Amino acid sequence: MKKQTSRVNMDDKHRISLTRVLSAEERENFSSFRIYREGGKIVLEPVFEVPEKDHWIYKDPKAFASLMKGIRDAEEGRLHDLGSFAKYAKEDDKDEE
Repeated sequence: MKKQTSRVNMDDKHRISLTRVLSAEERENFSSFRIYREGGKIVLEPVFEVPEKDHWIYKDPKAFASLMKGIRDAEEGRLHDLGSFAKYAKEDDKDEE
């Protein structure tokens, strides 16, 4: 990634606007940042938030490893068609909320 340098000033409420350093796509995709100090610098790192109901996969190393293996297998064309799972589908309005 090309290193981008800009000078920004705080406004009267001590805020800094990131508009000049983020592209329109980045402004659309990044809503949260982790901020920390590193070697005399202030670093903003984009953070993607995961809903609580989906967070379990990151807490279970075995399940996460299995998920990542499945993704790699799919990317490399190692797929097996198991047919339709429609008979196992259950409509649940609670999931739509």
